[in-house]
Amino acid sequence: MTSRLEAYRVSAYNTAKLSENKMHDDTVARRFGFSGGLVPGVDVMAYIMHLPVKKWGRAFLERGLIEARFVKPVYDGETADITGEESDGVLTIQVESRGQLCAAGSASLPVSAPPVSISGFSETAPVVERRPVNAASYELGKWLGTVPRAWAGDAVKEYLTDVRETDAIYAREGLGHPGLLQRVMNRVLVDNAILGPWIHVGSRMQLLAAAASGEELTARAKVTGNYEKKGHRFVELDALVVASGRTPVAHCQHIAIYQPREQAAA
Repeated sequence: MTSRLEAYRVSAYNTAKLSENKMHDDTVARRFGFSGGLVPGVDVMAYIMHLPVKKWGRAFLERGLIEARFVKPVYDGETADITGEESDGVLTIQVESRGQLCAAGSASLPVSAPPVSISGFSETAPVVERRPVNAASYELGKWLGTVPRAWAGDAVKEYLTDVRETDAIYAREGLGHPGLLQRVMNRVLVDNAILGPWIHVGSRMQLLAAAASGEELTARAKVTGNYEKKGHRFVELDALVVASGRTPVAHCQHIAIYQPREQAAA
């Protein structure tokens, strides 16, 4: 039996206009064929997460499974409509803007979080000095770490406002938004190399525990893919996001174009 969830509408906001990744800058993004700076994929994924959290509540934050692929840009100030249909316990989710499909994904609620051993993920410090990205930056099989990060106090409120989150569960129960875990995944790339314009294209995330608001987050990531496709250079990561240095909160697969073909040809 299929049932349709109440749609969720967001006025998208580009949180990364001033970031090092100039794919979020209007002028640079237009040189790559876009209409303007891209709303970060991790924030579009945060929009997507609203539906399963609304349906399953804290249980989803403790053990939910979600994946998404970004197929068209979402732009600052434009309306994004997030819709979902449930069939046999799986939510099929779409993000549409400008009458186009921009992202597609799914979410489900396993009976329990799968066991993941923290010892299976090597704790690695990020590079001491970042250098321009090259063939060795994301070498296949390489372990990468991140600088610890925490969002607490006003930073939490600002984040929830930026991703247009309306669910009161995070403030009410003192929980971190799972979109922050995706931001940590992006930092795996950024903390280990100086990138030009780059694009997050998809993620799969199995939540393992609900992170408390303000907890220090790090990632332990292994490079599982580094290849060329249609002129783009892709990197794939398999990672564990850890809270307070001891609690695994998410097992993530993350895919990005770290060197778009226009840049590769420059």
